[in-house]
Amino acid sequence: MIDLARVRADTPGIEHRIHLNNAGAALMPKPVLEAMTAYLKRESEIGGYETAAEAQQKLDAVYASVARLVGADAKEIALAENATIAWQMAFYSFAFQPGDRILTARAEYAANYVAFLQVAKTHSVKIDVVPDDETGALDPGALEKMIDDRVRLIAITWIPTNGGLVNPAAEVGKIARKHGIPYLLDACQAVGQMPVDVDRLGCDMLSATGRKFLRGPRGTGFLYVRQAMLAKLHPPMIDHFAAPWVAPDRYELRPDARRFESWENNYAARLGLGVAVDYALALGLDEIEARCLELGNTLRTELRRLPGVRVHDLGLRPSAIVSFSIDGHQADAVKASLADARINVSTSRASSTLLDATARALPTVLRASPHYYNTEDDLLALVEHCRRLVS
Repeated sequence: MIDLARVRADTPGIEHRIHLNNAGAALMPKPVLEAMTAYLKRESEIGGYETAAEAQQKLDAVYASVARLVGADAKEIALAENATIAWQMAFYSFAFQPGDRILTARAEYAANYVAFLQVAKTHSVKIDVVPDDETGALDPGALEKMIDDRVRLIAITWIPTNGGLVNPAAEVGKIARKHGIPYLLDACQAVGQMPVDVDRLGCDMLSATGRKFLRGPRGTGFLYVRQAMLAKLHPPMIDHFAAPWVAPDRYELRPDARRFESWENNYAARLGLGVAVDYALALGLDEIEARCLELGNTLRTELRRLPGVRVHDLGLRPSAIVSFSIDGHQADAVKASLADARINVSTSRASSTLLDATARALPTVLRASPHYYNTEDDLLALVEHCRRLVS
């Protein structure tokens, strides 16, 4: 069980406001902040190159920590400036040909879908959206029926940015492996909220961020690439770190996932990411998931009791992302009103998940995303504020 008093003592941000925007950017715990500020202070004292050399062992250990987090080998991990770059480095490594098909989910995130649209335009690739089941999740049975020899890639978002949905990522992985189709999983909202095991998931590539439920700094992310997939992918962009220049007319790609990295990086942020990963691992991802699910379900239950409040979450077992709207109130205005009351939430516009929002005729929705350091009183403060709006 998570020691709530201890993790709240590690979270100075809770002294000033109620933070329910962890699906956007969570509050960093003290150890993350302290590691980053100490590193930056050292840079100011002895220089950037010198500090990186001095901290090389700690920086290298970040790969091992991320690997433990997702059940991988450190050689299968690349660190990136954010999840989008990590995802793009994997996606644009594929040499798409005219007639290739990409299979994706209805609730796919905008950043990923516009990349699909780009290769559809430039390479005559076809995008096919897998239908949902009766709960609103991707239907694995429908996916299996869509498989043919033209499917080049299956790429889905595990937990969409809106709706609380948790797609059946492991079931998708079984189908992908059965048919030998590469599988790219966007785990941006899952990592740090629940256990992640790439072997159980069956994914060949997985991208994630540090700033969300992992509680790391902004400007950090990572990419997992299965060892067997590495040799098949040439990064869309390389430098002399990813591919050492070994002869006047030749370079050699690194044999590990760091072929997807470049030489220059924010080492203080990387160190913070590693500390955030170790912090989550020490708490236990099973315990974190249980707490997040409890808080998410409690908030949904309380919001549904309010007249005029509509909860828009899908799936049999929703995550800790709670999406809702209030009749007669614009989401942005409610968000601003909550901010005045020192309650942080976010909004999700239709353009973020355009296919899903269009299919369900969703307005811009409010998004509250509690994390394990939140309390039930935090949730009730949000609910009470909404109650006053509708009364």
